[in-house]
Amino acid sequence: MKTRHKIISALAAVVLLAAASVVLIAFPRAEESPPATSGGSSGQAAASTVTTAELPAAAASLEAIQLSFRDIARRVLPVVVEIDVTETVTQAQGTPFDFFNRGDQGNREFQRSGLGSGIIVQQAGSTVFVLTNKHVVESATEISVKLHDQRTFKAKVVGMDPRKDLAVVSFESRAALPVAELGRSSELEPGDLVLAVGNPFGFESSITMGIVSAVGRSGPDGRSQYTDYIQTDAAINQGNSGGALVDIRGRLVGVNTWIASSTGGGSVGIGFAIPVDNAKKTISDFIAKGKVEYGWLGVQIGDLAETAPYAGFSKDLKVEGRRGALVVATYKGSPADRAGLAPGDFVVRVDGQEVRNRDHLTQIVGGLAAGSTHEFEVIRYGERQALTVKIGVRDDKDEVAPAKSLWPGMTVVKLTDEIRSAAKLAAGVDGLLVGAVTDPDTPAAKAGFKAGDVIVSVNGKPAKNVMDYFQALNDASKRSVSFAVNRSGKELTIELPR
Repeated sequence: MKTRHKIISALAAVVLLAAASVVLIAFPRAEESPPATSGGSSGQAAASTVTTAELPAAAASLEAIQLSFRDIARRVLPVVVEIDVTETVTQAQGTPFDFFNRGDQGNREFQRSGLGSGIIVQQAGSTVFVLTNKHVVESATEISVKLHDQRTFKAKVVGMDPRKDLAVVSFESRAALPVAELGRSSELEPGDLVLAVGNPFGFESSITMGIVSAVGRSGPDGRSQYTDYIQTDAAINQGNSGGALVDIRGRLVGVNTWIASSTGGGSVGIGFAIPVDNAKKTISDFIAKGKVEYGWLGVQIGDLAETAPYAGFSKDLKVEGRRGALVVATYKGSPADRAGLAPGDFVVRVDGQEVRNRDHLTQIVGGLAAGSTHEFEVIRYGERQALTVKIGVRDDKDEVAPAKSLWPGMTVVKLTDEIRSAAKLAAGVDGLLVGAVTDPDTPAAKAGFKAGDVIVSVNGKPAKNVMDYFQALNDASKRSVSFAVNRSGKELTIELPR
């Protein structure tokens, strides 16, 4: 019987067993049950009879669950390894007399050990490739990999991907080793059973079970926007980093990466894993090229939340209730610019895949191969358009393009009562407020715009809403955009050359 079928049938039996336990408490002896009559009492009498007869079947079904998990463990444990690292740490050499200002006493170097987990994802000849987290190996001077059967191998870093906190290491083995089966994290749903496998606190080859608590989670501030996360209540602790999150068929669906904890690092049932779909390109790029490449579109984007700085934008741009990402600015000469994407476009789909928000668009584009062509569906001025974009390569240091090519290089916000009060604008001044000028080298900065300017009109037409602003900004029939601006009560005109 297949594992999935075993578990489904066994879970049904657990429900039966739980129900039977309640009946046993209510009716300790079947012979004391009243005779069946019409109504609800007949159900109780039948239940008490079924309880004693079905206990052996329920126990057998529980055993089927146990055997199913054993089967998963036997297949998964050999592909999850322990990664032991040695780091060289430099520490200032101090003495008890430092407060007498006796000068620098020099630095001291010492070795520090650490550990994490990894997953065997490919073997090419004698070279074995292991996926793990970047933070497990990034400072290592020595790396060793210990298999489930206790064999140990010296390993080296193939490549590290700081954007997603992933890394691939390799070691040599003449013997063929088991390799993880990669699943599809896109198929996961909240409530799905999962198992976390790794080496928490050095306890080798540990397995914990839980469910998928949520999918599509964003990381906390400072964590990458290039991946989302699977949330699980399967116990994840220090040492689990880089380990496997697998489904009930033993397929890899995530790479355990971090936890939310108020206990100084211990599990409280809130763990996060990088979806394996987000790691597949990283694995193949490192093995094939020795480095990972990210797709580049060449835009600045934002989320249209009904709060500053985008309050009122959804209504003005006729995208109320829609999910997607707003193009705030484009880099001239970028893939987006060449394809015709423009400021004010609201990206809703890429190759038919719905765009949830700004970070999701970043993840989608980052996963596209440089040089490949893709269809972007946008809403422009309330109308849907399809644009074909040839993706570029993102710079390794995210230095994507010079600021002077960022069009227009400023952001605007609608004048709400709160913003009007904060900006101390005089009564009767109306238009769009320049919220920020991105960089002193942008076209907007060179033209003379400053944060706090109020755009009263664009190309001679009142700037009543952001739709007016973007339409004028994108009017290619004019060599420049003419703005009437109110700055601290003074009227001036600013020409923004294209």
